[in-house]
Amino acid sequence: MKPKKPISGVKLALKTSIVSGMTLLSRILGLVRDIVFARFFGAGLLMDAFLVAQRIPNMLRRFFAEGAFSAGFVPVMARYKEQHDQDEAREYLDAMAGTFGVVLFVVTLLGVIGAPLLVLVVAPGFVSDGGDFDLAALMLRFTFPYLFFVSLTAFAGGIFNTYGRFGVPAFTPVLLNVVLIAAAVWAAPLLEQPIMALAYAVFVAGVLQLLFQLPFLAQIRVLPRPKWRPQHAGVKRAFKLMIPAIFGSSVAQINVLLSGIIASLLPVGSISYLYYSDRLMEFPLGLFGIALATVTLPYLSRLWANDERREFAQTLEWSMKIAVLIAVPAAVGLVMLAAPLVTTLFYGGEFNQRSVAMTVLALQAYALGLVGFSFVKVLAPAFFAREDTRTPVKIGVIALLANLVLGGSSAWYLSSNNIAGPHTGLAAATSIAALLNAALLYRGLRKAEVISHGPGWGVLLLRIVLANAAMIAVLMTLRRSVAWWIDAALTDRVAWLVLSVTAGAGIYFIVLVTLGLRPAQFRMRHD
Repeated sequence: MKPKKPISGVKLALKTSIVSGMTLLSRILGLVRDIVFARFFGAGLLMDAFLVAQRIPNMLRRFFAEGAFSAGFVPVMARYKEQHDQDEAREYLDAMAGTFGVVLFVVTLLGVIGAPLLVLVVAPGFVSDGGDFDLAALMLRFTFPYLFFVSLTAFAGGIFNTYGRFGVPAFTPVLLNVVLIAAAVWAAPLLEQPIMALAYAVFVAGVLQLLFQLPFLAQIRVLPRPKWRPQHAGVKRAFKLMIPAIFGSSVAQINVLLSGIIASLLPVGSISYLYYSDRLMEFPLGLFGIALATVTLPYLSRLWANDERREFAQTLEWSMKIAVLIAVPAAVGLVMLAAPLVTTLFYGGEFNQRSVAMTVLALQAYALGLVGFSFVKVLAPAFFAREDTRTPVKIGVIALLANLVLGGSSAWYLSSNNIAGPHTGLAAATSIAALLNAALLYRGLRKAEVISHGPGWGVLLLRIVLANAAMIAVLMTLRRSVAWWIDAALTDRVAWLVLSVTAGAGIYFIVLVTLGLRPAQFRMRHD
């Protein structure tokens, strides 16, 4: 079959902007959701229990859906689409849908039955806290089925992405946020145990997300007709790639899980502090890092399937330049504006001053690893597109062990010495592990001669350093004390925060342009 025309950098940027735009809407609603959570439920026992019940299916979702499934399904689907006829591609889709669906159903059933055991594993500290354990186990019976629905939703998203349709799967997460907000505001006050409304909402949102995508799949004539075909060559190949990718593509989530296990042994509220700070850190990561990974994986898979090695390397380099251009100032901004962000968004109601102080510490620690998180999202697809899922596993083991040792030791040290915020050590360890993971992935790609850097990297990095220095100077000038942010009216907080973000981002890009940076410099060389 004749290879298709190489992907244009302009088209790739356009696709990325579409995903980022849809993701922005989802992330904004996600912030609204977290604000509602903070105001209605605070950072205490009830919220800790819900977060544990939500974390378990979410972690497995990353294993079975966004991470491992994309790594296994998308490259194989790209090969069928590029090198086989339409009937063979359709047969693979049907076989994958049926086989994957049965596996998911079995895992979900086991999860619902074994809910208490799962809570015991991921939050052992709940056993002695009185009330946390039973409540978390009860909620998990309702949240765990979300895994089944959202994984099939991710399967549908993988089909859309392979066919170059990114808008629908990027919009779908909006539904989860809308349902959770509605449950917290309207349903929770009607229940004897208000926090249970959130568990029910997770289940409902999973069903809605899957149903939402089905008509669009039918519209482009790729709605699967599920068939149990575990012996299908494509299915076997996809699962062979998925098994190691279950670990390799989800190291960040495993790191968060380990932090949660240790956090359950720390003072009440530690899990919530880590959650709220992680959500703020995930905002820029979701907009740019995940958007880049979502868009580039199908393209990289296609390029590799068509043996276009030069274009593969250039596409990867383009993604790295975009990542460093956005992730570095985002990390600096989160460190500088941690207190204004947390206070403006979350302070009030059940979320008190101590909650603010503890969340700020965790956010600053997470922000230090934002560059690492972003580069993992960009570099890992280069392995998956080449159907190499073993190397990320080996690298993931190293990063995971580093996180476990650093997180456990730092939390123990801070806690045993009565230093405020022992959970901060967990966030810092997760960031260090992400940076280590990214560095080792990069080294692996360089060793395999997959990455080939063109000219201009030194000048680009110098420009970024100078632009960030200017941004820091502006943010220092506009800085206000934490006490000011606590005492200020909400309108004043919002106005000053908007001013700070706008001024910081504005001076960053002004300096870049002044130093000679132009959009044309981010065109891929094969455009």
